[in-house]
Amino acid sequence: EHIGRTSGQPRFVVLEVVDHPAKDRYLIASGFGRNAQWYRNLAANPRCTVSVGRRRNVPATARLLDADESARELRAYQRRHPRLWEGLRTAIVKMTDGPVEILMVELQLGTAA
Repeated sequence: EHIGRTSGQPRFVVLEVVDHPAKDRYLIASGFGRNAQWYRNLAANPRCTVSVGRRRNVPATARLLDADESARELRAYQRRHPRLWEGLRTAIVKMTDGPVEILMVELQLGTAA
C-alpha cells in the first residue's frame, strides 16, 4: 500500500519479489520502468506498508535503485532464474511493444521515511 502522488489516496498493488537478500529487505522490479504508476507514487513518497508471507501491513520505506544498481540486480535475477526471466522479459516486451528499462525498488521493512 502506498499513497497516490496526485490524489493523496491509498493505492494498492501486487508485486513480485525478485530477491529477498535480508530478513527485512525485499527487491521488486518495475517492468514498466519509470512509467509504472506505483513506481512514480513511491518516488514521490517512499513511505509504504508491505504484506508478504504472514507479515501484514508492515511499515516500510522504498528506495529506488539507480540504473546501474537495477541492472546489476537484474543480471543476478537472470542468472538465478533463467526460465522465469525469459517469461518475464517476453511478457514485458509484449505488453509494451518493445524493451523497457526495468528498474528495481528496495523495500526496507520496519522503517518509515
